[in-house]
Amino acid sequence: MTTADTTSQSRAAWPAFDKLGVLIALIAAAGVFLPFAVFRANRIVLGEGLPIPSALNAPSAVLLGLVLLIGVATMLLRVNPLAKLGVGFLVLATLFVLIGQSATFLTPPDNTFARVSPGAGFWLLTFAFALLVTDALTRLKFGPWQRIGILALVGVAMAALLWSGAWNDLSILKEFANRAPAFWAEARTHLLLAFGSVAIAIFAGVPLGILLYRVKPLRAAVLNTLNIVQTIPSIALFGLLIAPLAWVAANVPGASAIGISGIGIAPAMVALFAYSLLPIVSNTVVGLVNVPEAANDAARGMGMTNRQRLFSVELPLAFPVILTGIRIVLVQNIGLATIAALIGGGGFGVFVFQGIGQTAMDLVLLGAVPTVALAFAAAVVLDAFVEMVSTRERAQ
Repeated sequence: MTTADTTSQSRAAWPAFDKLGVLIALIAAAGVFLPFAVFRANRIVLGEGLPIPSALNAPSAVLLGLVLLIGVATMLLRVNPLAKLGVGFLVLATLFVLIGQSATFLTPPDNTFARVSPGAGFWLLTFAFALLVTDALTRLKFGPWQRIGILALVGVAMAALLWSGAWNDLSILKEFANRAPAFWAEARTHLLLAFGSVAIAIFAGVPLGILLYRVKPLRAAVLNTLNIVQTIPSIALFGLLIAPLAWVAANVPGASAIGISGIGIAPAMVALFAYSLLPIVSNTVVGLVNVPEAANDAARGMGMTNRQRLFSVELPLAFPVILTGIRIVLVQNIGLATIAALIGGGGFGVFVFQGIGQTAMDLVLLGAVPTVALAFAAAVVLDAFVEMVSTRERAQ
């Protein structure tokens, strides 16, 4: 037997390593050595970071250690992506359950002032195993309905965890309990700002994109103007709208009665609408321009008018590209709506900026976590819709 054969057999005897998994495992290893939970005597003092052995009781710490070992081993080895997906979700579920147990374990009995929040180690471990899940989903190439189904199952699991009371001793849930009516009111405002601005932009942007597609001389000037608006920093644009809208409210009869004012929802809605126009208008133009000429020729040969071609041929073929622009805008506006709180527009940003002002990071999380979750869910759902529409168009 030659040396090459021996080397080949040795390599075959050892399991192959996953290169991306090695990188993710390094992130997870760093998370193990960072504080798993942070204990504070009250909501604003500096906290004490506690590692896993100190943040959990002994059985829970051992359980987490075993689950993490299984998870890291799955990361490192080239195993079936479905196994990676299952192990990733198992580790994430364990982390989420045990961080609640950590809060209960660390909070002194009958103490309403102490606060326990997830530490850097918990967040880094969650990030690492979320990457593992994302990598597995990418390799499995699930269809759009399967991805939406997985998102729904994750949402149901999170709702069950919250409903069970397992997280009630976590500081973010204590902040929520103290502000539940305000939280739901600001949630409605945030949804109104994000989805309302996108809806108005669709009604204005798609017709404008059709006009620019038909009238080429206008195209460059309008798109360049919208591009300039897009480059203005969000907080600056919110501020610039205060004076003109205040003037409108003071001088135009009935404007104040319908809610227009220098601060509040009106300037926030206008700014978000302005930011939404460029992606929707430009994607409408690009989608229509890229409609195959053969499709238009066939429609003309059938005797279709320009209007019939637009609604029966061009817009349906351009719709996946238009929907991609809407997806970009919606995710963008869900995040930008947070800034609206600085001008009295409300939304989840109210908690973010209150928390920054009070150096209460758990209050910041109360506004930031639902914003991130909402943006992520919107991205997954609209990505799935884009794929479904694109597949249907290719099939036709």
